[in-house]
Amino acid sequence: MASEDMTGPVAIPAGGLIEPPMAMALNVHSSPGVYALLLGAGISIASGVKTGWGVVQDIVGKVAAVREPDNPNARAEAMADPEKWWEANTSDPLGYSALLAAAAPKPASRQAMLAGYFEPEEGQEDSKGPTAAHRAIAQLVKRGSIRVILTTNFDRLTERALQEVGIFPQVVSRPEQIKGMQPLSHSQVTVIKLHGDYADLEQRNTVDELETYPDELRQLLERILDEYGLIVCGWSADWDKALVRAVEGTRSRRYPMFWAQYGRFNDAARALTAQHGAVVIDGKNADELFTGLVSRVEALDRLTTAPITRDVAVVQLKRALPDPLRRIELFDLVDQAVTQIVGRSTPEHRPVLATSATWADTFGSNVRGYRADSDTLLHLLANGAFHDDGTHDLVWQRTVERLVRLRDTTPGTYNEYLEKLRHLPALLATWTIGVAAILNRREELLATVLYHPEWAFPHSSNARQGPAWYLNPNRVLIADGMHDMHPSGNGGKFLYPQSNWLKDTLREPFRLVEPSDIAYREACARFEFLASMIAMDTDSDFLAYPWSGEFFLDSTWGYEGNGLAAAIEAELTDTWPLLRAGAFGGQLPRAHKALTTLTEWRSQHGRRW
Repeated sequence: MASEDMTGPVAIPAGGLIEPPMAMALNVHSSPGVYALLLGAGISIASGVKTGWGVVQDIVGKVAAVREPDNPNARAEAMADPEKWWEANTSDPLGYSALLAAAAPKPASRQAMLAGYFEPEEGQEDSKGPTAAHRAIAQLVKRGSIRVILTTNFDRLTERALQEVGIFPQVVSRPEQIKGMQPLSHSQVTVIKLHGDYADLEQRNTVDELETYPDELRQLLERILDEYGLIVCGWSADWDKALVRAVEGTRSRRYPMFWAQYGRFNDAARALTAQHGAVVIDGKNADELFTGLVSRVEALDRLTTAPITRDVAVVQLKRALPDPLRRIELFDLVDQAVTQIVGRSTPEHRPVLATSATWADTFGSNVRGYRADSDTLLHLLANGAFHDDGTHDLVWQRTVERLVRLRDTTPGTYNEYLEKLRHLPALLATWTIGVAAILNRREELLATVLYHPEWAFPHSSNARQGPAWYLNPNRVLIADGMHDMHPSGNGGKFLYPQSNWLKDTLREPFRLVEPSDIAYREACARFEFLASMIAMDTDSDFLAYPWSGEFFLDSTWGYEGNGLAAAIEAELTDTWPLLRAGAFGGQLPRAHKALTTLTEWRSQHGRRW
C-alpha cells in the first residue's frame, strides 16, 4: 500500500467490506486532483482504433504485399513478425519515421494514410470515436478529480472526449514542448503522450525506441510519479521498458496505486504492483472501470455537505454576491468550504509527527494536501473578494478566523515544522484575499486581514499578534522543507521558495478575475511588500521580520527611484487608503518608519538577484 507518511487516502483493509473499485472512488473523491491516470492501448480497443504497434504491423504488411505481389501470403507473414521481415528486406531500422517514409514518402500521402487509421471515415462519424471510458475520464477532469493524464497511445480520443465537454487540454507529445509547458498546477488538465502523436513522425514504437526516454520526458515523468497517485488502465507493461523503469524507480508512494487488469497479468505488471503494494482491480475493462468510478464519485458527492463542484460553487457565489436577499446563501457557501478543510485538517489526515528521516516527505505531502483541501475555498475567495464592494468583508474575515483556530489546540507530540503547517490554509486564504483586494484596488481591506484576527500559541506567554506576524510564509513554511518539495526547474533552489510556490499554486484561482500573468505577479509582489511593511511596524526585534519574497529582487524592488519600492514610497500621504483604514495606527510617520526599516532589512539580509 502507501508509505507511512501518506495522507488523504482511505485505508483499504485486506478482505474487508470495501472492494477495490469502491476504494479507488473513495480515494479519488477525498483527494481531488492528486491522482494521475496512466492509460495504455487497452482503453482504446472498443473504439476500433488500432494501437501504435497495430498500425506498424498493418503498414509493414501492406509494404510486403506491394513488394511481393505474386506472394498471396506476403502480408500475413510480414505482420506475424514485422521487425524480422523489415530487417530481412531493408538496411534501415524499423521505426515509425522510416516506415512512413517508405510507405508514403510525401507529407500529403502520409497524412492520408495515418488519418485512415485514426480518424472516422466519411459517413461513419460514429466510428473511431471516444469510448465510454474516454468520456467518463472527461467528466472526471471536468469535476476537478483528474488533472494529469499519461498515455502511451498515439490516438487523439482522450483529447476529443475532453473537447466534447468544453475542455481544451494542454497536450505534450514531444520532449521539446516540455520546457514551454504551463505548470501542471496551472492547467485544468495536461495530457502527456509518452510515445508521441500519430501525426508526428517522432514517435516511440519499436522495442529499441521504447528502451529509453529523452531526459526532459524522463524527468517530467519521474516528477509526476513522485507527486501524484496513479491509476493504471489498459497498460500491460510488456514492451515499454523506459516507462517500467520509471515506475520502478519512484519513491514510497504518498497515495495508493490502483491497477486495473483485464485478462492476462504478466510478470512485469505483477512485479510493479507488488513493489508498490498496488490495489489491483481485476476483471473490469476500461469502460466499466471509469464509468463506474464516475458513478461512485458522484454518489459520494451527494453525501457531502456541499454537493456541488468547485466551478458551480463559484457561479453560485457570483450570483449571490450583489443580491442582499442571498447574503445567507453566500455565507453558507463559503462556510461549508471552510468546514471541509477543518474536517480534513486532523492528525489522521495531516500528520504532525514524523521521524528525522521522513519529515521532509511528510512536510511535502501535507503542503500538497492542505492546498488540495483548500481549492474550492480559494476559488471562492479570489472571485468573491475581487468582485465584492466591501459588503461581505465580514465573511472573508470569518474565513480566516476559523482557519486560524486550527492551531488553537496543541497535539501531544509533534514536529515543530509540521505543527506550524496547520496554519497553511489560513495563510492561503489571507494571501488570496489580499491579492484580490489589490487587483480590485481596494487595499484598505488589508488593514483588516493583516491585523485581524489576533492570535497567540496556546498556553504561551506571548502577546497576541495579527496575521502579518504569525502567518508570515517564512514562519509557516520552513525553507528546508520547501526546497525539497518545490525545487526550481533546473534542479536548483529558489532564493525565496515560499514566495515562488505561493504565487504558482494560487495562480489558478485568479484565472477568471485576472487573465494576465504579469498583472497577477505584480499584485502578489505588492501584497508581499505591504504585508512586510506592516510586519516591520513593531517595537519587538523578534517580531520585526518581513515576508521575505521575490519582491526583494532588484527586478521588482527597483533602484534609482524606479520600481515597486519607489512607487509605494510616493503613495505615502495622509490620504493613503491603508492609512485611512487604520493600518500603522493611522499615523503617517509610522508608515514611513516601517518602509525605512524594511529597506534597511533588505540591504542587510535580502538576496536581490
